[in-house]
Amino acid sequence: MTQFDGELSPPFEIVEPANWRAPIIFNSPHSGSVYPAEFLSASRIDVTALRRSEDSFMDELIAGLSDRGFPVVRVHFPRSYVDVNREPYELDPRMFNGRLPSFANTRSMRVAGGLGTIPRVVGDGQEIYRERLDVDDALTRIEALYKPYHRALRRLINKAHQTFGTVILVDCHSMPSIGISREEPRRPDVVVGDRYGTSCATILAEVVEHTFGGLGYSLGRNKPYAGGFITEHYGNPASGLHAIQIELNRAIYMDERRRERTARFNQIAADFTVLADALAKIPLDSLGPFQAAAE
Repeated sequence: MTQFDGELSPPFEIVEPANWRAPIIFNSPHSGSVYPAEFLSASRIDVTALRRSEDSFMDELIAGLSDRGFPVVRVHFPRSYVDVNREPYELDPRMFNGRLPSFANTRSMRVAGGLGTIPRVVGDGQEIYRERLDVDDALTRIEALYKPYHRALRRLINKAHQTFGTVILVDCHSMPSIGISREEPRRPDVVVGDRYGTSCATILAEVVEHTFGGLGYSLGRNKPYAGGFITEHYGNPASGLHAIQIELNRAIYMDERRRERTARFNQIAADFTVLADALAKIPLDSLGPFQAAAE
């Protein structure tokens, strides 16, 4: 038994269709909303403040896609507890009692901003913890939550890749409607991230933009979000491995202050089925050569 059994059982979920319609996986890594009691007791801010980091309801917007032949992955634990869209050991030594492993990445931009694998702050910059954590606590979270998730995701990607010769990972996120900086322009409805053309074939970003644009959404690409660790790590177009990030403006589907779904929620969920259908029509031979993915 680990400290996560019960509260976070299971810590994530993969809903895989009996018959895959296409090698397309929809992933929601930041919509988790199950907050362990020990985490809440260690936090200096309440759960309402912690939830500002959530991509609330993003998993629900894509949930119906498994019935249409597309696997869906959703994480149940919150990103403020463990962020799977980071390297496994992006850790801030100032947060912990004890010495971090020598291989920890303590100097990344994400760590500097307080948003490492074990975040120091929530999205709007509020400090999470009352006091330093034990290093062993951080390492236990990574071993028990982060690593099993990535092992399962890698297995799913390999299954698609070996069956179809290619795979598309659609990493689904949501963003606050306005940025922290007043200089930032109004955010569009959808931001498509392809790591500036490096994480997927160009046709994928074009199909996402054409589909959402045709449905009336305003669009951006790579700014302010180009894709995180998942997009960068799993995207290798030369090997037929494609990863693309979709950031949805929260204001178009939820009340950000009350954290409630709005009247447009069901329509946006339906629009994701339109997107999935459009992606499924892309000829597989336009997505790169077959090459067995490494485990």
